[in-house]
Amino acid sequence: MSTAVAAVLLLAVVLYAVFGGADFGAGFWDLTAGGTKRGRRPRGAIARSIGPVWEANHVWLIFIFVVLWTSFSEAYASITLTLFVPLTIAALGIVLRGASFAFRKAVTPVRDQRIFGGTFAISSVLVPYCFGAVAGGVASGRVPSGGRAGDPWNSWVNPTSVLGGVLAVAAAAYLSAVYLIRDARHAGDAELAGYFRRRAMAAAVTAAVIAATGVLVLREDARYLFDGLTSRALPLVILSVVCGAGALVLLVRDAARGARLLAVVAVASIVCAWGVAQWPYLLPESLTISAAAAPSGTLTAVLVAVGLAAVIVLPGFALLYALDQKGLLPEEGVGDTSDRPPDRSPLDHIRRPTTDR
Repeated sequence: MSTAVAAVLLLAVVLYAVFGGADFGAGFWDLTAGGTKRGRRPRGAIARSIGPVWEANHVWLIFIFVVLWTSFSEAYASITLTLFVPLTIAALGIVLRGASFAFRKAVTPVRDQRIFGGTFAISSVLVPYCFGAVAGGVASGRVPSGGRAGDPWNSWVNPTSVLGGVLAVAAAAYLSAVYLIRDARHAGDAELAGYFRRRAMAAAVTAAVIAATGVLVLREDARYLFDGLTSRALPLVILSVVCGAGALVLLVRDAARGARLLAVVAVASIVCAWGVAQWPYLLPESLTISAAAAPSGTLTAVLVAVGLAAVIVLPGFALLYALDQKGLLPEEGVGDTSDRPPDRSPLDHIRRPTTDR
């Protein structure tokens, strides 16, 4: 039963990486779009793309924390006590990112728009980096078992954590650029689609170089994970490489639809490979999944709740994403205040009597 709950937890991480990761990646392209005039069109496309779904994407993160806390409380305690610094930075970044995304659309002065836009963009890079660093700290065995706190700095400032953080940012940017190609084409903007296609190819190559370099890092700094990736998780690693290469070929040939599917599989496969490589540990070489698991009654309740959520909640998510892809959802928030017509008096519609001279 503990294995089933762990599989659900890994699936939730994959979904957050695919949906939430692309959400954060859009912020990366917002950050690198250039000045106010040059970056106006890309930023407009980014805002239209993530506006209807960005809040929904974070439901997966909440689900991850709830399942981990309920089902594997000892691991949850160790992770949060040891890695509270990057987790706190990530939480603060998510709050600032959401507030800035909303406020940027409601203010008129360009200076204020730049402040909120910069906060949104920087937070979009900082949050996935911190989550990647957390994953690296766990994978490299720097989180002790027993619900104890480990080193608050070395646990996330180390070679594997840096690799995890940088790779998370690159993968998020890659996914986002691939998604934005489709959104630009749906809007009938071929020039903007080419803009994001070039960036998707650059992000794909960058992520591949980081991952290849990371093999050397893992061999020296996270040996258990390295051994798992080169043995039981090797088929998933190969699948990720093949799909990533296929997506890049399709991007070069300007076949974005197939590239999007392959890009999703490539990222999902490498996240799954991480989980399989750690097996059977939640905290490598110190705490196994079975040892960390809650009593069977608790695990049964979690699985029942997950089953109910799959029946009740997932159809709503599927409908939301389907409507978003078809462009049937209104853009979130209010329009730019500078574009609003002058306020009219509620009595303006009443015709004033005129007098004949």
